[in-house]
Amino acid sequence: MGLNYTIVSSDSHAGADVLGYRDYLPSAWHAEFDEWAKDYASPWDDLVNDTASKNWDSDRRTADMNAEGIAAEVIFPNTIPPFFESIVNIVTLPKDQAAFDRRWAGLQAHNRWVVDFCEQLPGRRRAFLQVFPNDIAAAVDEVRWGHATGVVCGVLLPAPPANHPAAPPLYADHYEPLWDVCEELDLPVAHHSGSGMAELVADHWATGAIMATEFSMFTNRSLTHMILGGVFERHPRLKFTMTEQGPGNGARELDALFHFAEKRPWIKMFMRGAQDNLSLLPSEYFQRNCYVGASVVGPEGVAVAKSVGIDRFMWGTDYPHREATSPYSREALRLSLPGLTEAECRSFLGEVAAGIYGFDLDALAPIAAEWGPSVDELAQPLTEDEVPADSEWFLDRAVGAHVLQV
Repeated sequence: MGLNYTIVSSDSHAGADVLGYRDYLPSAWHAEFDEWAKDYASPWDDLVNDTASKNWDSDRRTADMNAEGIAAEVIFPNTIPPFFESIVNIVTLPKDQAAFDRRWAGLQAHNRWVVDFCEQLPGRRRAFLQVFPNDIAAAVDEVRWGHATGVVCGVLLPAPPANHPAAPPLYADHYEPLWDVCEELDLPVAHHSGSGMAELVADHWATGAIMATEFSMFTNRSLTHMILGGVFERHPRLKFTMTEQGPGNGARELDALFHFAEKRPWIKMFMRGAQDNLSLLPSEYFQRNCYVGASVVGPEGVAVAKSVGIDRFMWGTDYPHREATSPYSREALRLSLPGLTEAECRSFLGEVAAGIYGFDLDALAPIAAEWGPSVDELAQPLTEDEVPADSEWFLDRAVGAHVLQV
């Protein structure tokens, strides 16, 4: 492996600018796209200011990766695809055929754009293919197309909101063809925080604050459905990755519920179906099928990851978001990693993600040798004088002597 760490970011984001998607749409959609694009206005500052081009400028992005010591990255969507009012992971799912048709065309445009974007930096970029739960046959066809490109590393499936008219819960038979093809092709199914949220009152002053408190809650609901609903029982080789969703100890809480049911008959009457149809404890399904993309994680999150099992966790920078570790990922890692051994660091920073998402570590070794941080560099504790003053990542951790002693 060499002296430097091979870092694979399990969470970065990219997308085309608005007009950059046009050529990836079928021509039948061009007139409607032109009308939509005329009135388009991004609701997100980082898609209109001078950082926006980090999403699609391949050379700028590669330079940033090199400076950060990152050998490879896994790409989630970030910009707004055709016919969407906001970024993919926080908009509601289509409720009727007309809405589905428009947005499905937009998702497919992004899928084709991101494949081309990954091919500009072969071996160092892989991307998630986006699908909707509304039409599983269309999703399966898209998954097979994406797998054939050689750069798709997983399937990004939104968490269905409760009681959605066109997207049943994930343990429903509706999804079996999708689980089958993902298991067959060894493509992980991915969730990213933000999806699955209940609809809120759009023009109420409290909506933003409520959304912030629920951002991960509804997405995390999917883990319960996948475990207790028997998805992993029926599909033992299916991989499920959760990114920006918290520390990943929800399965242990389900274990406690199973144990509690043995002593409390009123709980057991609810749990009997799951207990009778599952051959493993929830935590055992988690350890076999699940992985966590621990984006922008600090020392407190690393401690949780180690307690749950560091081999289930993958580090991510969340580039190019404002709360990302970028451009101070080296400093962030020096603050976050002292509790891990070198072997654990190698696993957390690159080996797990490379294995799950299909990167060739041998091919990345020369990149790491040139740009990656050394073992000695990341072993050096960060001093208070070295804390970047303009980093939201450090600000989020209430930077000061207290944090630096964690």
